[in-house]
Amino acid sequence: MSHDTATAVRRRPRSRDGLWPLLFLAPLMIGVVVFYFWPILATVLNTFATFDPFGGRSFAGLDNYRTLLSDAFVPRAVLNTAVYTAIVLLGIPIAVGIASLLTQKGLRFSRFYQVLFFLPAVSMPVAVALVWRMIFNQEFGVVNWALALVGIEGPYWISAPWWSLLAVSIVGLWSSLPLAVIILSAGLQGIPPELYEAAQLDGAGTVRQFRSVTVPLLTPSIFFLSIITAINGFQLFDLLFAMMGQANPAMADTQSLVYLFYSEAFRQNDQGYASVIALLILLIIAVLTLLQFRMQRRWVHYE
Repeated sequence: MSHDTATAVRRRPRSRDGLWPLLFLAPLMIGVVVFYFWPILATVLNTFATFDPFGGRSFAGLDNYRTLLSDAFVPRAVLNTAVYTAIVLLGIPIAVGIASLLTQKGLRFSRFYQVLFFLPAVSMPVAVALVWRMIFNQEFGVVNWALALVGIEGPYWISAPWWSLLAVSIVGLWSSLPLAVIILSAGLQGIPPELYEAAQLDGAGTVRQFRSVTVPLLTPSIFFLSIITAINGFQLFDLLFAMMGQANPAMADTQSLVYLFYSEAFRQNDQGYASVIALLILLIIAVLTLLQFRMQRRWVHYE
């Protein structure tokens, strides 16, 4: 048998074996195309159409994009969503402090405290929002009752534009803490104790060890949390919807981008313009994520 014939015989089984990975990956790839890429493509196509109440569509060109540029509610919705996201991101340094306390050596009932902090993450978001709505109630809420004890008249937390956004942001920050604490606690447990011992031998105190050892080695976890927190922040809807309600007079000045999308798509039945808003949300999240990945080279330490 010649060398070429032997090579062809050896290659033939490999070519058959190469089809099996594609066969096993096919269901996953079909699902990704059908449930991820096709909806995105369909949304882009819908931005160039107008829809009538009976489901018919007609070509609209760039009219929906012109409406987006002239809509006065869009800049306010973008600002509200950005403010909410920025406030929720403040929960990450708070979670770092909480996780550091929960993972201290000698802390009794540390597992119990971790479970206690994680309970809000497994609670129903609507139920959580309704409870906080009662807490921020202007007439009988706990917050205004506590402010009245020190002589401060509490604002209308849920029905005043900026106060309602602050109230929703506080609840969003509180809701983001459980997952952040769990992830950061796992990151802290992965730091070798020898590093703290070496820092202690060099004369570093507790604060210096936290700044020079704990925080740098936690930056991968912090980076991951910043990504998912920012994405979740720009998807604000259910918390805002449940706490404020559609009939709230402050909703027009407090609505997020996703709520604006919901209003246009399901209340105004303008699916073409709603698709433009959805595309805007996608682009903002993509750009923000890309910027975070580029900036992480300066402050994230993987060693």
